[in-house]
Amino acid sequence: MAYTAILTNIGILILSILAGLFTFYLISDLPKEEKKKQAEEITSQIINFILFIWLGKIILHLGIFIQDPLAVLAYPSNSHALYLGLLFTSLAIAYKKYKQKIEVSSFILSFVPVFLVASFVYEFIEVVWRDNFYHWKYLTLLLILLGAYLILHNRLSKWKLIWVTLTGWIAGQLLLSYLMPYTTAFGYTMAPWFLILFYIASSSLIFFRKKVFK
Repeated sequence: MAYTAILTNIGILILSILAGLFTFYLISDLPKEEKKKQAEEITSQIINFILFIWLGKIILHLGIFIQDPLAVLAYPSNSHALYLGLLFTSLAIAYKKYKQKIEVSSFILSFVPVFLVASFVYEFIEVVWRDNFYHWKYLTLLLILLGAYLILHNRLSKWKLIWVTLTGWIAGQLLLSYLMPYTTAFGYTMAPWFLILFYIASSSLIFFRKKVFK
């Protein structure tokens, strides 16, 4: 049963990401070749992120992994594995940037709409198909953010739109963490301190992007 649940979650995640990439292709005004390049980069980094989460899970349960590796892979990932996965992914992107193998600015601008749509599809499936009504509040937040993103897409500068979206997402998640016992993204719980730290770091990257991404 545990392995079936894992495969189901992976299938939902893949479907959600594909929906996000498809939407990115539809709404992006980038040239066709650039869309393909960014889609490939996003896919690559998502795969890296998932692998790094598994690595984080192994590090956190090293004793169990030595005794029974498959048991660790079947063990549900927690927020600490998510934090480690995000840290490792950030370091990998920074190294790739150092080697001039990624345009971080273009990657971020392309990733945000993919994340929003993928999150919405994931939560929609959780609520409608899996009858997990605990997720409906986050689904509502994502619907509002998606609507705002599409409305403001051609009215704000790209970076201002990214910052507004980020601010709305963080504020919404913090509100949900106050209203509910915990808040999630793709099934992973996130503590308020992590959301605040993530917002500070992301906002700093946006405001100082000319120095960071040069």
